[in-house]
Amino acid sequence: MAAKDELSPAARDLLKKVKQRYMKSGDFNGLHVRTEWNPSREIEAAAELAEAGLVEVVGPGDYMNIHIRPWPSRRTVAEQVEELRELSDDDYGVCLYPTTKALKRTKLPREFEDAPFSRAMARGRSTLELAFFSADVLEGYRNDARYRFSMSDFGINFWMSDAAHDDADQPDKDKVGLIHLGFAYDMRQYDPSVDDSVIMRRVVAFYGDLKELTPEHQQRWASFQVKEDGVEPHPVWYGTQMGRWPDGIGPFERLTQELKNISDLFERVWSERLFKSHELPDDFGWILRADQREWDHFVHSLDKLLSDNIDGSALDAAEVPRKNEKEQVLGTLGRLELFMTMNRVQPDRAKWALKPLRAVRAARQRPAHALRSNVSDRTFVHKQMRLMHDVDEVLINIRQWLASHPRNLGWKEPWPEAKDYPI
Repeated sequence: MAAKDELSPAARDLLKKVKQRYMKSGDFNGLHVRTEWNPSREIEAAAELAEAGLVEVVGPGDYMNIHIRPWPSRRTVAEQVEELRELSDDDYGVCLYPTTKALKRTKLPREFEDAPFSRAMARGRSTLELAFFSADVLEGYRNDARYRFSMSDFGINFWMSDAAHDDADQPDKDKVGLIHLGFAYDMRQYDPSVDDSVIMRRVVAFYGDLKELTPEHQQRWASFQVKEDGVEPHPVWYGTQMGRWPDGIGPFERLTQELKNISDLFERVWSERLFKSHELPDDFGWILRADQREWDHFVHSLDKLLSDNIDGSALDAAEVPRKNEKEQVLGTLGRLELFMTMNRVQPDRAKWALKPLRAVRAARQRPAHALRSNVSDRTFVHKQMRLMHDVDEVLINIRQWLASHPRNLGWKEPWPEAKDYPI
């Protein structure tokens, strides 16, 4: 590859324009090149720069928006040069971006000195390149009342509330948000046949989003950054970011769907909804730190969505007694089990079906009766995945059973072909 001092005058002049456009555009944009604007000598200068490894060519075949460089070019230099030379007046054109090699000795603006992700892009990182972080990077935002925090099976959004943003007493450095965060996983130590095998959950973000954080928050995120070796973004999250429709759902969306399905089916027969709500709290989802406190909080919230969420008046409508044969008051799970046996479910099957829900209730009660050390346990990710699978399986079985009632024969399951993702 040619050195910069070996370039033709036209190539040197064009490289200067490309770098200026990249550094001063405000969003690290490329220099737009069209044949109707650029004489053939500039097209050849661009080809010379590409062959010297100093620019990359981004065209419509690389990404829908050529004005950002999504990732390091996945095409050969020869293919990039060919596209340059085959441009016609009818083409929208291409954009030229300086490479890491071209930017290596470029003096950066002072504003990038304390902003590591902005600095990385100024040195040639691409907008949709991925950075990975330990999941506890999110705790500060989840636990800060100034921020709105929303978690799904595959991703996370957080942003400062309008009230906090408009509060003159709030420092500008904290007025940040990220709405395209995802989960990623390192599965190298995971063995599905081993109960205590480890799944490492990570948070993934695009460099182009991270650079929008204030320098103070960029430094905070950089302190949680981890190596990308062995880490892969969740395929559903990544697919949606690339404009593809999801092909399935995760365990938390499955939980909400089945709570709603069961209530819909119950209502068709007994005119009452079995569960009071099928909505999840915004911060309910995967644990962010694999430790005992996080686990206890999760179990407590899950039980509130299950046992505490059963409406006793719905079981009254189904004529389920509130006491057993010994005149002992039944809890909600006891009444649900009795409801099932009253409606042709064998007692052993009803007891088996509700075992995971009772395990959640027992796990919720345990912290109240014992002092427990907050010892980190990376296998909690695996435990949570397994528990959610067991709970969802129970709800699916109850839904399928209720769907077989004569009054529910016309009911259809929403999205029956959806793939179930365990994490």
